Amino acid sequence: MKRTPTTQLAVLGGLSVAPMSGYALRQAIRETLGHFWSESFGQIYPALAELEAQGFVTRLDAGRTSGSRFAITEAGLEQLRAWLAEPFESAPPRSQLLLRLFFGRQLGDDGCRKLILEARADAERRIAEYGGIRAELEREAADGDPDAKYFLITVAAGMATARAALEWTAEALEILDRP
Repeated sequence: MKRTPTTQLAVLGGLSVAPMSGYALRQAIRETLGHFWSESFGQIYPALAELEAQGFVTRLDAGRTSGSRFAITEAGLEQLRAWLAEPFESAPPRSQLLLRLFFGRQLGDDGCRKLILEARADAERRIAEYGGIRAELEREAADGDPDAKYFLITVAAGMATARAALEWTAEALEILDRP
């Protein structure tokens, strides 16, 4: 199966919400998708150029190269829907924390405890952050925003992941305290 170009998927998805410049698109991705996905300017601008060449996006202010705003085309919407319908590929996780803890004997119990406590604080921070985002999205859903319920699905995943991390830190500290 051909691999979906995920940067292009993220760019088309962002433009399906609203037309924007490459800079605004990067900001939107960082502020919304950034909880589970990231893209750099170095990825976004080539993707925009390729999507424009394929007719999936159009430049709203033709002739400008800097600060141009882009909008998704009908062909782009069709392509986005086709990509979204493809089976997703699970990527193996890459966790610096777990890598360090796996070799924790070299760090010692105190060093490992410090890392686990940092992970717990991070999980607590994310739970609070997702709670605020969820409340805002619930208001937007009540106001009729057609995207809000889909955004809520991803926030629910973030909350579940953060709660699981919090539960794991308790278990990890218990294991660490064993003789």
